[in-house]
Amino acid sequence: MDPVVFAIIDWSQILPFALFGLVAAIAWMALEFLVNRTPRTEARLKELGETCKRHQDRHGRNQRKTTAVTRVLEKATPLSKPISPKNAKEQGKWKQRLNQAGFRGESAVSVLLGLKMIGLLVGTAIGGGAALLAYGMTLDTLYQTIGVAGVMFYLPDFIIWLITRKRKEAIFLGLPDVLDLMVVCVEAGLGLDQAMRKVADEMGKSHYIIAEEFGLCNLQLQMGCSRNNVLHELGVRTGVEDLRSLASIMIQADKFGSSIAQALRVQSDAMRTKRRQLAEEKAAKTAVQLIFPLVIFIFPGIFVVLVGPAAITMINEMFPKMSGTG
Repeated sequence: MDPVVFAIIDWSQILPFALFGLVAAIAWMALEFLVNRTPRTEARLKELGETCKRHQDRHGRNQRKTTAVTRVLEKATPLSKPISPKNAKEQGKWKQRLNQAGFRGESAVSVLLGLKMIGLLVGTAIGGGAALLAYGMTLDTLYQTIGVAGVMFYLPDFIIWLITRKRKEAIFLGLPDVLDLMVVCVEAGLGLDQAMRKVADEMGKSHYIIAEEFGLCNLQLQMGCSRNNVLHELGVRTGVEDLRSLASIMIQADKFGSSIAQALRVQSDAMRTKRRQLAEEKAAKTAVQLIFPLVIFIFPGIFVVLVGPAAITMINEMFPKMSGTG
């Protein structure tokens, strides 16, 4: 620019227009950002939708893997004929055990018994072969073979017991929250069936085991089963005493026409009190349970650190020849 022209221009008059243009550009960019930006609610819903989709995909893959494994195990069901239940009563006991563990398939009993027979054969082969190589044809070989075969035979039962215990604990810990949601639904005007359906829909992520059980109850109700039978079967199927008592309370409230919301609220308070008492009991047992780790692992180290130098000094003073100082 020519210096003469640069000197003639009055920058004091141009400066306000320049500032106005800068502010207008900044405001336009801010509006563009705000208009094109996805609202927080929509972004959150989209994120939850993607999370649910990933969860469903993972659940579908796990379900397909479980189905494939079940098909493979079903081929071993002929091995379970020697120990298969002989009457309907024994069959019902096996089904009840597997229902409490979450296995409700028609061939679940046959698969479990087949696994027990496979464990027996594998344990006999491995235990007998190892014992034969170690001891030869002796009586100890027979004992070791029987011991390993027995452990492998009862290993599926132990695994089922662990799964059942974990499942019952999950139901026990999540039941007060489920009851609170049912109380809210019932007091809002929903019926018991709609409240159970709402629980099955809303508790799928936090307490999926209870949601699965209530979903099965809803399916039975849709198929025409009576509510009393469905609730009674819910308590028996899970094997949880609190859920069985809850089912009895709901059956009585429905039978006598009393307030279901009040009954659920009282039951929820009682379960929370019981859960708090169990936590306090475990906390009180912690001091006693810490004695064994302290005595076995910590006290020997402390004893060596504190008494070790004094013991070395005493040995040097009492037996100078042994210590090499004499």
